[in-house]
Amino acid sequence: MTDTAQSEIPSHLRAAWMERADIRELVTVLGADKVRFVGGAVRDALLGSAVKDIDMATVLHPEAVMDLLAGADIRRVPTGIAHGTVTAVLEGGPVEITTLRHDVSTDGRRATVAFAQDWREDAARRDFTINALYADPASGEIFDWFGGLEDLAARRVRFIGDARQRIREDHLRILRYFRFQARFGTRPADEEAESACSELAATLKGLSRERVGAEMMNLLGLPDPSPTVARMAELGVLAVILPEADPKALAALVVAETAGTIAPDPLRRLAALLPADVTLAEQVAARFRLSGAQKKRLALAAARGAANEGAAIDTPAGARALAYRLGCDAALDRLLITGADSAPLAHWSIPVFPLKGGQIVARGVGKGPEVARILRAVEDRWIAEGFPGTARVEALLDEIVAGTPS
Repeated sequence: MTDTAQSEIPSHLRAAWMERADIRELVTVLGADKVRFVGGAVRDALLGSAVKDIDMATVLHPEAVMDLLAGADIRRVPTGIAHGTVTAVLEGGPVEITTLRHDVSTDGRRATVAFAQDWREDAARRDFTINALYADPASGEIFDWFGGLEDLAARRVRFIGDARQRIREDHLRILRYFRFQARFGTRPADEEAESACSELAATLKGLSRERVGAEMMNLLGLPDPSPTVARMAELGVLAVILPEADPKALAALVVAETAGTIAPDPLRRLAALLPADVTLAEQVAARFRLSGAQKKRLALAAARGAANEGAAIDTPAGARALAYRLGCDAALDRLLITGADSAPLAHWSIPVFPLKGGQIVARGVGKGPEVARILRAVEDRWIAEGFPGTARVEALLDEIVAGTPS
């Protein structure tokens, strides 16, 4: 996020979603004095941003929450009941309700918690001050024990209490810090936070690959994560999870996406960070536990160094031919990463090849490999000529069957 002047953040929350009939009913069922809105919904509403997920904290134990929801005929799901979380499935969307907690023990990967009755104690175990804001569902009053409102106004991402202790409790908070910095923060960043992340970067090695991969993809999906990723490299954090990365390539890709008004794509951004090495791309896909389809697309992007490809795709015909052979997403990846023009793919759909093997057989060609060879030859000519209509395809077929070039 670019530097901005400190903006005024209200001390009371007023948001349309708070007035939803199903939310009001939920608050009534649980008791307005027993619950508060918390976390991202409060933070984003105070910033005037769209709210995706609504979370509530409560002094009620999860079993009591389940009983109250059942009594009101509200669908409930014990999504994380051992850790105090019940999801109320409402007409306007699910709401997660979590009992106040305090940490009993942590090892950097998981925590053992006990239920609590103290709102401040629950807030103290959260990661950043801007995520530890609670709102009274009736009055909208904000409860802020750690300077979260001031940090939100200053666009400052700061750990609650001692940054090193927060990271030792959950090593993933290093990557969460950079994601929140990319989304909400300004420069200069909080010195203590950056110092702690740099010092404890090696602890990321102890996390599951899925958690690291998911958090990295969330970061890369933000509008412009390139300055933050570059800072991760400077602080030695990126080398722990993605030592092959080139932050400059990511910055160039973001510029190209912006110029073409192309939506951010975390997988494309990951591909840009990596060199043109298919084997390495497949290794990174395995490291981040990506799906088979994601692995294939990452490998296709890494194959952008193929001989003579640059000249071929740097024309409208070449760009569309690439999209026909690889698919639009994979073609767009290569075009943007290599700096080629992606405009030929805008508002363009991949055409269907209007020729079947039976049409070749109908011209007297015996069934077998020769049909496949002719089909491929016609298709190659059709692509090279810019996907002409059916009449031209039939003419190409006649020429190739007769063995006479045009």
